[in-house]
Amino acid sequence: MGIELVYDKGLLREIGGVAISYGRREWMDTTPRALGPWPLEYQRFSATLRAVGDVEITYRRWSSLPRSVGQWDCEHRKARLERVGPYQLSYDRTGRVCTVGPIQIFYDRGDWNPVGAQLPSTDESLSDELLLVLFLVLFWQKQAWDAYYQAHR
Repeated sequence: MGIELVYDKGLLREIGGVAISYGRREWMDTTPRALGPWPLEYQRFSATLRAVGDVEITYRRWSSLPRSVGQWDCEHRKARLERVGPYQLSYDRTGRVCTVGPIQIFYDRGDWNPVGAQLPSTDESLSDELLLVLFLVLFWQKQAWDAYYQAHR
């Protein structure tokens, strides 16, 4: 099953038909505000995502590395996220996420924004659980890249 990732004006707008909405002034604030019906909550005065709907996210102390997503623990190796609950992540040699559990992510050559994703079975659908994990991984990856490029300008 193909999972379409839709971008507009450089912002990820949809994952598999589920809309990602932004604030009214998206040209000033590119922080997502909702994933489909789930509101996104951030720590006060911060871009650190605290919850997606009723799924709470906790972080390591003094770090932007997630410690848990709801009931799932997150595993890291150095500063790289390796697992979210039952979903293992893999990376290519440039540091881009290539798989999230059963989902394979595709990039255009030389591009940092993923252009699509694929579930291996044609009769599977993108469950809410997989949608949440895919969104979080892509969101955290973009935050890390933005922070890196901002620091190295």
